[in-house]
Amino acid sequence: MRILVTGATGFVGQALVPFLVQQPDVEVTILVREVYSQVNLRPFPTLLQTLRPQLNVVYADLRNFQLTSRAVAEADPTHVIHLAAVGVTDPFLGLDTALRHNLNGTLNLLRACFEKRQSAQQLIVARTPGERTSMNVYAASKAAAWNFCQMYGRTHRWPIHGAMIFQAYGPGQTPRNVVPAAIAAALAGQDFPTTRGTQQRDWLFAGDLVAGLWAMLRANLAPAETVELGSGTTASVAQVVTQIYELVGGGGRPLIGALPSRPGEETVQMADTQHTAERINWRATTSLADGLAQTIHSYQATAGE
Repeated sequence: MRILVTGATGFVGQALVPFLVQQPDVEVTILVREVYSQVNLRPFPTLLQTLRPQLNVVYADLRNFQLTSRAVAEADPTHVIHLAAVGVTDPFLGLDTALRHNLNGTLNLLRACFEKRQSAQQLIVARTPGERTSMNVYAASKAAAWNFCQMYGRTHRWPIHGAMIFQAYGPGQTPRNVVPAAIAAALAGQDFPTTRGTQQRDWLFAGDLVAGLWAMLRANLAPAETVELGSGTTASVAQVVTQIYELVGGGGRPLIGALPSRPGEETVQMADTQHTAERINWRATTSLADGLAQTIHSYQATAGE
């Protein structure tokens, strides 16, 4: 496999790429923006410093078709995993920004890969469960992009597959997400104000997510088919924050309900894990308690460096 990964500097990418380079008979290329070419170590210092000899790097801004086409031609991938997106932690970002990155960027990648379709055997596109209702700009832009993926997949019988990723968490996640933010506050012995946190989410540990994407690379899926990557169980945001404080066992406490609820959030999101197991022979194996414990330990280890 010659695997091209977009969004390698993001949370999922930084978990996925180290796993991929360890697999036999796999060559990994990451696509990063041109602006990073002068500061290679800044976006993901640990990743490039430790893995750079094992990685190929191509540069492109996905909003530019010519640059994207050139980068894809240079990488010449057999498989593409498209993780790059904006708005994951800012779902009400500007409409123009969302469309340029999430819709136009995906379309440019699709077109560039389609030019190489004789060698490109599969394109996996990261999706969000929020696309089902499109209650915010981020989810709506991702849903629009997937509609074009479906068009290419169905009209050309091309193996474009959706990986609908549920509430991913784990070591290395940006503090703009609730799990690392709560961990940081708990480790510092500080109170952590939150909304009521009643929304039920399907929490997926990063290691399980990586295994799910790897299973998709080896599965025989139909064109434009989506599989849901989640644990199949839910816990509320308030429960997760409370559990983090219990696991840390220090000072401070979660202040549930201290902040107003955000609009545009679904009440329940849970993956259909039975269908996923049937399609790609994969299930998550890390419990929420174990995943949170591992994540807390990683932040403790990093704080001690």
